[in-house]
Amino acid sequence: MSRPFDSGRNGERGGPDEPEDVRGIPRIPGQRAAADDLEPPATDVLRRAVESAARAERAERAKWAARPSREREESDTPDEPDTTDEATGADVVEGTGEGTAGEPAHPPDPDHPDRPDRPDRPAGERHMSGERHPHDPPGPPHPPAEPIGPPPSHSVLKSLLGAWALAACSPEETAHVENHLTECAPCADEALKLRDAVGLLQTDRNLDLPPLLRARVLENCLDRRAARIPVPVWATPYDAETARLDALLRDFGDAEWHAPLQLKWFEKEEPAARRATVAGVIGHLMTVDGLVASALGLGDPLGEPAPLSPTDRTEAFWRTAHPPPTRTIHEPWRDQSHTLIRTVSFAGRGVAELSVSYGEFALPLRDALIDRAFECWIHGWDIAEAVSYPYPAPSGPHLHVMIDLAAQLIPSALAARRRAGLASPARHLVVPGSPGRSLHLEIEGAGGGNWYIALDSPAAVGTAERSVAQVALDGVEFCQLVAGHISPEEAAAGQDGDREAIRDVLFAAASLSRL
Repeated sequence: MSRPFDSGRNGERGGPDEPEDVRGIPRIPGQRAAADDLEPPATDVLRRAVESAARAERAERAKWAARPSREREESDTPDEPDTTDEATGADVVEGTGEGTAGEPAHPPDPDHPDRPDRPDRPAGERHMSGERHPHDPPGPPHPPAEPIGPPPSHSVLKSLLGAWALAACSPEETAHVENHLTECAPCADEALKLRDAVGLLQTDRNLDLPPLLRARVLENCLDRRAARIPVPVWATPYDAETARLDALLRDFGDAEWHAPLQLKWFEKEEPAARRATVAGVIGHLMTVDGLVASALGLGDPLGEPAPLSPTDRTEAFWRTAHPPPTRTIHEPWRDQSHTLIRTVSFAGRGVAELSVSYGEFALPLRDALIDRAFECWIHGWDIAEAVSYPYPAPSGPHLHVMIDLAAQLIPSALAARRRAGLASPARHLVVPGSPGRSLHLEIEGAGGGNWYIALDSPAAVGTAERSVAQVALDGVEFCQLVAGHISPEEAAAGQDGDREAIRDVLFAAASLSRL
């Protein structure tokens, strides 16, 4: 290429200012200077050359537009133009059509004579600026970034693992980290743990622990190493329900402990209710659990003397609690439940038949702890509803023993209602221990089964052969009926047979509830 601004052509010296002794000696040509780096006279020469080339190009466009269309079509390929601009002597870059003098490399657009048509380029080729031409078809996706330069140190890459797990690294950092993970086993293990932790940050995942998780963990632990002093099977429902309620209460703030709620039960033929707070309900559970503690020789939370009726004990506690119970009631209740479980575990087998007095009636210790587990679950449900928190039912085996205890108590409750004139009279009295008229109670769902309730006497035996009616209930709905949370008219999902017997049994089940 010719260089009008060099002191000589073709690498030869010979400028007018050259000394006599260096003229004609070849030299190494330097890099072509930018326009801004040239001296003012050279800049003027360059500006005049560019303007001359632009004028020649505009004249050629006008001449091309004035030619007939047939002539334009026939001249598909013009003769090869001279590569040297006559006006300036500057070389013309062949085939570019941009910034050159003479005939353009490609004909302009006939519809827009002032704008030359874009030169033909291979599909997907980019401009020098890096942008793709708008008429080009979309190219393949960008390949993954390759690491640039040497990799950072191990400590730096380890510090990037958290950002990498969150997909917050740049492409170069990601490439460096992933290359490092293929070589460093400790960092690879840490990266897997961080990726698993990122999955827990999703808001659509339920973070509540499964209700059976505690039972599964304990079962696995006991399979590996059996407990030296195991908890009796009949005490495990109480152990599980107190633990579930304790877990719920540990997340409560001061406002939740004072949240209002209603305690519901059934008296004679009508539902009853009493307003309380979460702390007041925990105090109620603690005072009634005191009946079991007293039977085991432990301290009574109400002191001595104390009433035996669960209702009287609760009323006495609420009257003497000044100021009203707060979150400070939590620890005494939980300590008492732990003490009860430890005591029955160390006491041995004979303690299961120990009598626990409830004032008007008494229960064996094994049934008393099942009764306390049932009430702990029901009141835990009340508390969870007061603070708008889910509280699932007990596990199937625990729910089954609670339903079984209620089914065993229904004949005695029916006899008591009959003595009070609230139930129909007995029709067929039989010898104690003999089969009598029965109602088939079918409980569906987890913990369900079939029970046959003796209708005429608590001493009779219920059998399928003497069944005169059938009632089908869901297990949780039956427990709500026994707790007095739903009325007998709303309880039965399916009824068949003697309507009078069905009514007597449903109302007897509801009468088992109390404050």
